[in-house]
Amino acid sequence: MKRVTIFGRPGCGFCTRAKQLCEIKELSFRYIDIHAENISKADLEKTVGKPVETVPQIFVGQEHIGGFTEFEQYVGQQGL
Repeated sequence: MKRVTIFGRPGCGFCTRAKQLCEIKELSFRYIDIHAENISKADLEKTVGKPVETVPQIFVGQEHIGGFTEFEQYVGQQGL
């Protein structure tokens, strides 16, 4: 599987769960703290290509998967 990129923020339970899922499934991932990197929702919307209301926002390679629930389903569909 291509590298997973997780855009998240401190204190976000779903962000933590997304990182844990990557660790459990031994997926290569990069976590980007949007607060530490000064990434606004508007910046994230440009990257995602649509309005962003929540984090995490997760990509596999260049493909936007969505939030944690969509990512969990995606991983399951990949048989990982």
